[in-house]
Amino acid sequence: MFGWLGGGNWRRMFVPFGGQKENHPPATADALAKPRKEERRMESPRPKSVHRRNVPETGLDFTLHMGRLCDDLVTRLEQLRHVDMTRVAVSFAQTRRSGSQGMYASLTPLRFAEGRLHTIRRKRRWGIQRLYDADGREMLYILEFYLPRFLDLPFREKLTTVVHELWHIGPKFDGDLRRLGGRCYAHGSSTKQYDAHAAALLDRWLSLGPPEKLYGFLRSNFRELVAAHGRVYGRKIPNPKLVPLD
Repeated sequence: MFGWLGGGNWRRMFVPFGGQKENHPPATADALAKPRKEERRMESPRPKSVHRRNVPETGLDFTLHMGRLCDDLVTRLEQLRHVDMTRVAVSFAQTRRSGSQGMYASLTPLRFAEGRLHTIRRKRRWGIQRLYDADGREMLYILEFYLPRFLDLPFREKLTTVVHELWHIGPKFDGDLRRLGGRCYAHGSSTKQYDAHAAALLDRWLSLGPPEKLYGFLRSNFRELVAAHGRVYGRKIPNPKLVPLD
């Protein structure tokens, strides 16, 4: 069973595996894509909100716990201290299938190269929908986890995946990705080396003695968490769309 936030409100929803089409971001560190037809038909970049209302009283708030974990990671690790988690929206999406094949997480930048608000594609200017929290603070990134797939990974792989995505955040924290050069600038010349660096950062974080309560829930898989808490829920943010500006 599944609970998630949709359309700006908390809703209790119970959907069996395979009950909803998987929804991928338009441009993430791990899935860079061209504008799609439906994106080209958008009229204006309307701002969206990540304000929470009607939060369930019981269950495991997955995105809240993941936000706390990420905040500790970027506080303890010097290499991630450029990240301000108050401007990173943590979200999740339900995967079509519960198997191990597919994406586990993604980081969506809400700016273009060098933090620009627009880009030129096919001789047209494009922008991206803006995202704000309840206090009017604009988000620069969306960190999304694909459930139950992410929660069914082995424990260490879950933590490494989190560090992997956080390392994609550009060193200037300007809404752009970390650009490593080469054809695949998101991972550099070697994805294997990128993953090894993420694993080394994780080892460093664990050596600093973070409290077990921050990450202990990740020792359980999805079904175990549902059995223990009754439901797993959290914030679900609609994918920002690319929109033509002229």
